Amino acid sequence: MSKNNVTNKEYLSVAEAAKILGYSRQHVHRLIDSGEIKASKVGRSYIILRKDLPTFFGDISKTEKQKIDKAVDKVFKHYEETIKKLGEE
Repeated sequence: MSKNNVTNKEYLSVAEAAKILGYSRQHVHRLIDSGEIKASKVGRSYIILRKDLPTFFGDISKTEKQKIDKAVDKVFKHYEETIKKLGEE
């Protein structure tokens, strides 16, 4: 595994978690301090279990996902031209 490959790691550093989530390291520290992300302190650093990272769609059922997909398809069907024009700006 390369030094920068975090896809299969069970434990992550704050920097690695920030990269995965698309947040800054400082924001991840704030989430840890507020209890939104569970982490363990090791020396002066934190480690985060990959399974404890917040997920955006990890807690929805297959049926709920299908409903969301159907709603998104409907929006694109009805507003396709508007969305295209917005994308051009």
